[in-house]
Amino acid sequence: MTTGDMGRGGTSPDADRRRWMRGGVLLGLGLGGFFDGIVIHQLLQWHHMVSAIHPPDTLENLRLNTVGDGLFHAATWVFTAVGAFLLWSGLRGHHPAWHTSAFVGTLLFGFGLFNVVEGLIDHQLLGIHHVRPGPYQLAYDIGFLIWGAVMLLGGWGLMRNVRRAGG
Repeated sequence: MTTGDMGRGGTSPDADRRRWMRGGVLLGLGLGGFFDGIVIHQLLQWHHMVSAIHPPDTLENLRLNTVGDGLFHAATWVFTAVGAFLLWSGLRGHHPAWHTSAFVGTLLFGFGLFNVVEGLIDHQLLGIHHVRPGPYQLAYDIGFLIWGAVMLLGGWGLMRNVRRAGG
């Protein structure tokens, strides 16, 4: 490899591509968490972070759930910030043109990864909350997992198509 094949800071185009793709996945994961926290926790008020363990039916339990939601949002903020940094730093080097479909693929993959992991761990394994408790609780939880799996697989497909094309 010659110095002309190296990106900024001595990284290769492949290393730059991996960096911005990882950044896109982390950004998608963070955005998926923000969507969940803002839409499901706050706007729809279907659940809070630990509402199955501490139902928000007392002021103290509501406080615990609000702190849990805040810690959750802090974690999604970290994923988003690290993802944005990796995306930015990976795109600064000398690399082949990147494709919008690959970027969209990384976001979908990360968003779907969030749903699948959060759905399996928090909803199914730990049972700390469910998408929408009450009637049809299992249907909502399974729908959340299916939605995540579709995004995960769609994002993976978009990223894979671009990698096959050499982008």
